[in-house]
Amino acid sequence: MRSSGEPRHGTPPVAMTIAGSDSGAGAGLQADLKAFSALGVFATTVVTAVTAQSTAAVAGVEVVPPEMVDLQLRCVLDDMAVAAVKTGMLGSSAVVELVGSWAARGALPNLVVDPVLVSSTGRPLLDAAGPRAYVERLLPHAVVLTPNLREAETLCGLEAGTIADRDAMADAARRLADLGPRVVVLKGGHLGGDDSPDVVVDEGSVSVLEATRVASANTHGTGCTLSAAIAAGLARGLAPIDAVERAKAFVGRAIAGAASWRLGAGHGPLDPFGWSEGEPARPEGDRA
Repeated sequence: MRSSGEPRHGTPPVAMTIAGSDSGAGAGLQADLKAFSALGVFATTVVTAVTAQSTAAVAGVEVVPPEMVDLQLRCVLDDMAVAAVKTGMLGSSAVVELVGSWAARGALPNLVVDPVLVSSTGRPLLDAAGPRAYVERLLPHAVVLTPNLREAETLCGLEAGTIADRDAMADAARRLADLGPRVVVLKGGHLGGDDSPDVVVDEGSVSVLEATRVASANTHGTGCTLSAAIAAGLARGLAPIDAVERAKAFVGRAIAGAASWRLGAGHGPLDPFGWSEGEPARPEGDRA
């Protein structure tokens, strides 16, 4: 999959993911690494949690202490010129506040916040104080915010199921934009139906990115991949709205590419490398 359409010469730009790991490698920082690599960006990682999970369920979570998260941030940022940062699962309100303090110092450029609050199977991935920490400490520093409907309801203090159509999406996206992010991408994948619209608020202007829903059970890591692809675009110098539009197209192709895969018993991963478009490369000397 030639996603960027640009020649790749010299030293690549650097992006960072601050996220939890996924032992099934469909979501979390593993999905971020794949998206960064597919889009020509060198990936660095700050691990916030270790999860034991599969395509079907999250079996366990161990949160990394804030002090260790801080040390990872310091080591990478002191050593490399990171051009864009994305957050995924942060695991605790203490880590949300820590990342917010780095962002407040201007140390996390082109920050994309994917507010991972609950797993796709319904398991909480953040303590009760986490949503307020996001609102007060992290969202004011975000260039792009990418919540799904459930996350948007939580951050806006709305009852579950309140955001049920495009008008409600637009209202919620405006409310989230008032909290500080330059661009809000409210993902509509959970609306159901034949379409998968995302409502975008870009410095007060509201638009809808349309897409036909791809019939596939393999959607694990879709949100992680989208936010990582946006960060990759920002790292490559794209304007936020251009990065968002290209990222949505990239994710659409990755979902379509994996639609026929049979990996795992639940919701399988995406195809960010475009393997479905041709024969995967074989290791040197493999002639089987």
